[in-house]
Amino acid sequence: MAVFKEITCSQDLEQILDESCQRQIILFKHSTVCPISSRAWREVQNFIKDSSDEVLVGMIKVIEARPVSNQAAEELGLKHQSPQVLLVSERQVLWHASHQEVTKAKLMKALEGERQPINLMD
Repeated sequence: MAVFKEITCSQDLEQILDESCQRQIILFKHSTVCPISSRAWREVQNFIKDSSDEVLVGMIKVIEARPVSNQAAEELGLKHQSPQVLLVSERQVLWHASHQEVTKAKLMKALEGERQPINLMD
């Protein structure tokens, strides 16, 4: 099972981004009031359950931790979306998906190296 950490403050975000210099991490931006985000969260939970403990998944609740969500968008140079999942290595986004594109299968493929080129500002 993957390691899971909720990111609630700036220090948590900095720690997980620092961790991305040691291994790839998954960062999930989640809206607790959005049904599309609820579906995406179930996909991420299935991914966590079926992944190795070498994988670290961090979650930012975008409403409850708005400053942290904004900080992540700024530091990683991406447009805010929710739900949104990011694959991060060395503090750089390698891959991302949002809305209905957030699936366990796509997360697995992204970790395995099957990634499409991304435009972070789309």
